[in-house]
Amino acid sequence: MNQHQKLNYVEFPARDLLSTKSFFTQAFGWNFTDYGPDYTAFSDEGLDGGFFRSEQHSTTDSGSALLVFYSEHLEQTETNIRQSGGEIVKPIFPFPGGRRFHFTEPSGNEFAVWSDK
Repeated sequence: MNQHQKLNYVEFPARDLLSTKSFFTQAFGWNFTDYGPDYTAFSDEGLDGGFFRSEQHSTTDSGSALLVFYSEHLEQTETNIRQSGGEIVKPIFPFPGGRRFHFTEPSGNEFAVWSDK
């Protein structure tokens, strides 16, 4: 649902669209719609968005925003990410309110997963 003045869509760079799509499909069950050879979109994943072909990537070290997934089963999600080709860049650590870890997907974009369980 589109809501006035609320975040609606997010876009990420991806040097390898096929690997990025494969990763998110395997790790999180996402589906994609391709719009030509240089763009793919996802929807109904908490926030709609897409990936555009680029040699750049998004990491917190470079000052990018960090998008964070929620998981009821943090260790299982971490295993799914590893098995799907993701790289854990910050292992599970506690923080006020729960625990989390950071990972990169095959195109190098950094995300995090947290849990209050």
